[in-house]
Amino acid sequence: MTETGFPCGTPAKLRAGHQGTYVDEHRIAFVAAPTDEAQAAQAALKSRYGDTPIDEAGVIVALGGDGFMLRTLHRHIARGLPVYGMKLGTIGFLMNHHHVDDLPERLARAQATPLRPLVTEAINETGNTVRALAFNEVSLLRQTKQIAHLRISLNGSVKIDELMCDGIIVATPAGSTAYNFSAHGPILPLGSQLLAMTPISPFRPRRWRGAILPAITDVKLEILDPYKRPVSATADSNEMRDVVEVRIRESSEQTMTLLFDPEHNLEERILNEQFAL
Repeated sequence: MTETGFPCGTPAKLRAGHQGTYVDEHRIAFVAAPTDEAQAAQAALKSRYGDTPIDEAGVIVALGGDGFMLRTLHRHIARGLPVYGMKLGTIGFLMNHHHVDDLPERLARAQATPLRPLVTEAINETGNTVRALAFNEVSLLRQTKQIAHLRISLNGSVKIDELMCDGIIVATPAGSTAYNFSAHGPILPLGSQLLAMTPISPFRPRRWRGAILPAITDVKLEILDPYKRPVSATADSNEMRDVVEVRIRESSEQTMTLLFDPEHNLEERILNEQFAL
């Protein structure tokens, strides 16, 4: 056993990127969004660097936009491989610039950003429990013209007995610049171990504009009068309809790692978003 904790004989090219993440830049699995541009880029990269099956790969290169990146993280979370994205979509906040040249070298010097997802457990009106993960945010939204009535509890203590609103968002730092920011929520620094809770069009209490929570907080959102005022819950892109209660907490077991070029790292971009005009 080496000092790094890896067995003796581990290939020299298996290297530490950052915070204990090891990247084998020569066993690359390519995945691509179904757009013509992404598919063409995938073919070109496979032709140049080969293509390792997912179950034998050391790193995944995802070609597309942020939506495709989130689907890639969800689809391959069981393998836990680091993911390096290249922007070939509309939005690419979680992606690097697309270049065909020097990919192994880029992977070798990439900085690793660990993402710990939110675990969501939603109970619907039939009593069934649906479990989902969210790397960006969990959002609750009214399903009809009727405004939603919600009760908010944190760690078993009721904080707002009745919030009248269009919905509410619980966002991770990585997701705080997305839907959360559009709803006038705060941008959270990466690694802050915080969550943003942001109401959507709150009516009462009028002065409540949200909260910043420790990531270990156990959040419970109860839907008051769910039959007259139905509410849906969405964890990233996984929607659950007609929910009556939603529990949200940070996962203590599952982590995915994103890789970024040092000059294009996620932490700096999230910081810069706070100064964007």
